[in-house]
Amino acid sequence: MSLKVVILAAGKGTRMKSAMPKVLHRVAHKPMVEHVIDAASNLGARSTILVVGHGADQVRETVTRDVQYVEQTEQLGTGHAVQQAVPLLDADDTVLIAYGDVPLTKPETLETLIAEVTDSNLTLLSVHMDDPTGYGRIVRDTRGNLLGIVEQKDATGEQLKITEVNTGIFAARASVLGELLGKIDNNNAQNEYYLTDVFGLAVEQGMTVSTHHPQHLWETSGVNSRLQLAELERIYQRNQADKLMTAGVTLRDPDRIDVRGELSVGQDSMIDINCLFEGNVTIGENVSIGPNCIISNSTIAANTVIKANTVIEDSSVGSGCTIGPFARLRPGAELMENAHIGNFVEIKKSVINKGSKVNHLSYVGDTIVGEKVNIGAGTITCNYDGANKHKTVIEDGVFIGSCTQLVAPVTVRENAVIGAGSTITKEVAANQLAFTRAPVKTIDNWPRPVKK
Repeated sequence: MSLKVVILAAGKGTRMKSAMPKVLHRVAHKPMVEHVIDAASNLGARSTILVVGHGADQVRETVTRDVQYVEQTEQLGTGHAVQQAVPLLDADDTVLIAYGDVPLTKPETLETLIAEVTDSNLTLLSVHMDDPTGYGRIVRDTRGNLLGIVEQKDATGEQLKITEVNTGIFAARASVLGELLGKIDNNNAQNEYYLTDVFGLAVEQGMTVSTHHPQHLWETSGVNSRLQLAELERIYQRNQADKLMTAGVTLRDPDRIDVRGELSVGQDSMIDINCLFEGNVTIGENVSIGPNCIISNSTIAANTVIKANTVIEDSSVGSGCTIGPFARLRPGAELMENAHIGNFVEIKKSVINKGSKVNHLSYVGDTIVGEKVNIGAGTITCNYDGANKHKTVIEDGVFIGSCTQLVAPVTVRENAVIGAGSTITKEVAANQLAFTRAPVKTIDNWPRPVKK
């Protein structure tokens, strides 16, 4: 038997006050529906079926995962939505029903539902709520057996007192689900085909419905407004923070970190406040990251210090490096062991080899920098001629004075020295001193301008 996951993603989300379909609003910078698709993938689903409706084309354009689509052209209720997916199901499939606006359900919670599905047993995720207003109530008999689910608008006064509610997430055999969906009707307050009616019908036919509760209430929290979206964002981020601290990472304030992708951090590393991690980021042991840093799709080796307000994108940083404050590593930057990148320095598509330093107010682009090179303040590799990029090579042991321009393509051979304020346009040989200086002119008794 194989697992197929049907995700309902057809709703407009009126309360979001947005032209964008609700399921495309983001948690951790990823559309909510993609969180649900990822959970399905973690469960080993053979296929994931997305039921789309409002903004269907936009959903198709945005979602990058491998899914099948079916469209609910008329919004006739959740039961009608699932009916659209039935033709894509095989009779012996186990089917999990999930929702594109419920992004934080843990895969292990869903596994408990899938494990108990039989030809005569449906499994449902329910929760107890202090305020169940708006939710369908779980109706049980005196022995605790589930009899059915009553929606808020159809519930009696006594049923409205029930605090156990339906989350909408459940699992069933495809053959059973298809049969039950064929029997539901829209004789209710909203004239819709309620998916929840399948449970009462199942009980009438002698089947059982098992219920399970998630470990955390937020696992079943859906999003209907931007306020709820913000609440789930904070829950998600705090969960990431808790995982990091449990793994031996110090966070100066666990409520002020944002993880928007996959973050791995080694033991005894420290992350200060307001740091943002995007894409796939790997950080080694004993790394110190100062406040207000942004790191995207990069690897940081052990014992490195990243000072405040540093931005690192698509780069690799070796062990024992020091970077910042206010530094930027652009895509293709590669720092080797013990390299130093200082304040207001930008590195792009360049290799900075072991022990080299670019400490102040410099731009190094399309450059190979050798070992133990010292690049003075205000140095620029002039790599762009207005049409093409050109390469600069700075070999081992070179000392480059402040305010130097290296006009690429150009090479500075090992142990050469470039005098401050020079513009270098041709190769400098090993062990040479190279400089360009205009003669100093002076005028005696120069009358300084006077404000008029």
